Amino acid sequence: MDHPNIPYRIFPLGDTAITIDFGNVIDESINDKVLALFDQLRNDPLPGTIEVVPAYSSVTIYYDLFGASKSFSNGKSVYDTISGQLAERMEQTLPVSEAIPRLVNIPVCYEKEFAPDIEYLARERNITVDELIHIHVSRQYRVYMLGFLPGFAYMGEVNKTITIPRKPQPVTVAAGSVGIAGKQTGIYPLQSPGGWQIIGRTPLKLFDADREEPSLLRAGDRVQFISISKNEFESY
Repeated sequence: MDHPNIPYRIFPLGDTAITIDFGNVIDESINDKVLALFDQLRNDPLPGTIEVVPAYSSVTIYYDLFGASKSFSNGKSVYDTISGQLAERMEQTLPVSEAIPRLVNIPVCYEKEFAPDIEYLARERNITVDELIHIHVSRQYRVYMLGFLPGFAYMGEVNKTITIPRKPQPVTVAAGSVGIAGKQTGIYPLQSPGGWQIIGRTPLKLFDADREEPSLLRAGDRVQFISISKNEFESY
């Protein structure tokens, strides 16, 4: 399946990185294009590439300025050359993977001691806590990107009934905490300051540097949250 034509812009990110941006939106078709471009640039990197990082609607290429400059002899700057090559890549067809997305089940305990903000969110949205939990587990969520912390998966979109703004000031958040911020839901893989509204916690380890694949989730995955009791949480 081919991507429709989607407007984009290319711009520098400092002296050693370049970003191609498809608009500041949460959209599955755009994220499909991002992931297809990411796969292509990872499998067939541009000269001097150090790392390729996908986001919701953009891809950033970090490059070795000296290494890249040795690859070019056209008299242009490294940025102009790489941006030109990136624009050429965009003229190619980037097929969306036909593979079925991986489904990952994430157990979550929504009891109050693991969910400091669940009652607040329920009050703000004029629903019961049980209704909030039911809404949160009633759909699968797409992993759009990883970022902020190692293994932190940004997922969406939550039902509009349970959207909620971030906290005005960050607080300390426990590892495994499941939160909501705007239309997104996510899981803190490590203890960290954070401003998402916390509605539960998973016993799973989202990031483990000793695993062959340290992050439990990947961009493009589907996640299904499953409600568990405190006893089930503690038995993991």
